Amino acid sequence: MTSLLPRSATAPTRSPAGSGTDARHRRPLVLIATAGGVAAAASTLLVCMALGVVGWFLSDAGAHGTPRDGLRVGALGWLLAHGSGVRVEGVAITVVPLGLTALVAWAVWRVGHRVGDSVSGHGPDADRIADGERDWTVPVASLLFAVGYAVTVGVTTSLASTAATAPSGSRAVLWSLLLCAFFGAPAIAVGSGRAAIWAAFLPPSVRASGAACLRILVSYLTVAGVVFGVAFALDLGAAASVMSQLHTDAGDATLFSVLSTAVVPNAVAFSGSYLLGPGFAVGAHTLVSPAAVVLGPMPLFPLLAALPQAGPVAGWVIGLMALPPLVAALAAARTQHRMPTLRWDEGALRGCVGGVLAGVLFGIVASLSGGSVGPGRMRMVGPFSFDVLVHAITAFGIGGLVGGLLMTWWQRRLARRSADVA
Repeated sequence: MTSLLPRSATAPTRSPAGSGTDARHRRPLVLIATAGGVAAAASTLLVCMALGVVGWFLSDAGAHGTPRDGLRVGALGWLLAHGSGVRVEGVAITVVPLGLTALVAWAVWRVGHRVGDSVSGHGPDADRIADGERDWTVPVASLLFAVGYAVTVGVTTSLASTAATAPSGSRAVLWSLLLCAFFGAPAIAVGSGRAAIWAAFLPPSVRASGAACLRILVSYLTVAGVVFGVAFALDLGAAASVMSQLHTDAGDATLFSVLSTAVVPNAVAFSGSYLLGPGFAVGAHTLVSPAAVVLGPMPLFPLLAALPQAGPVAGWVIGLMALPPLVAALAAARTQHRMPTLRWDEGALRGCVGGVLAGVLFGIVASLSGGSVGPGRMRMVGPFSFDVLVHAITAFGIGGLVGGLLMTWWQRRLARRSADVA
């Protein structure tokens, strides 16, 4: 990144060719970007494989199977985080553990950022980019990064899959390319300094709308997580009862708890869908929403203790649906507090566009959080994606609009007071 700063602001170290950048930022682009993609994939893959071996020892102290089996299970879990799905005793499991996927995305971002910094000296400098000269550094590095990552996913699929497990290699590769596109490429752009240059050409309203979108989404996920945590804590005894019914020893209980954390983000997405109104299903012909709760026989899984009781719903529960627009309004107002405007139309546009974009992103998260988790009726578990998307866009859009307008009114009021004092 420092290689794109003005020369007076950079370190005195220069390359012999006088290119204006030190050697740390002009490493071989093809090698660094491709190796970065492989490293990003391998970093989380090795962690999962290590956990697989640990789980193999914890489950039966190594009495059955071999360490290779533990490695294979860890690799399959890693592929499951890439949307590959897997078959267990002939039953298709398609749900994606979003906690593990988030870890993978974080690794892609971190390694991508380092790749961007390492190749930032390639291509034109900041002045030449600002003058309109084409710069292919980020696109080429991003493509090579994605190739290295996808090849690692493909090789892992071929080595870890069996006829009984049958993970989908095509889906895993597709997910890997999407991860590199949405996390790797932006990280390379930020690390190389190009993102800052490109952002300078964007209108302030676009940057403010993007900031409002991210703040609304993060704030709402936080609130949904708190609601899920409170619901789980209120019925913690049911979770303990489930663990006792499973007849697990200390090792099995530890392993089961660790695995459960991988789907906590899925539960947060379920909670957010519940607060928006449409709710979610935990099996075919079930419904969990503020208006009605219809449940059937549930599998023995501790996180299901957070589910409300089936039957009539208390009247105050409907009031929880006010949380999404309220959170969006507060988040939009906080964003505009940091990026003020005195124009009514711009304040409304920032909040509304940011809210709509946040609604779209949450709808995507909700659609990814469900899937098949077992045979029969358990093939249908997850939020009602389209309904959640519509409700999220509406609630966040209206909330963002109100928050933007209220903060605009407040900032105009402060401006008038300042003018009167002057």
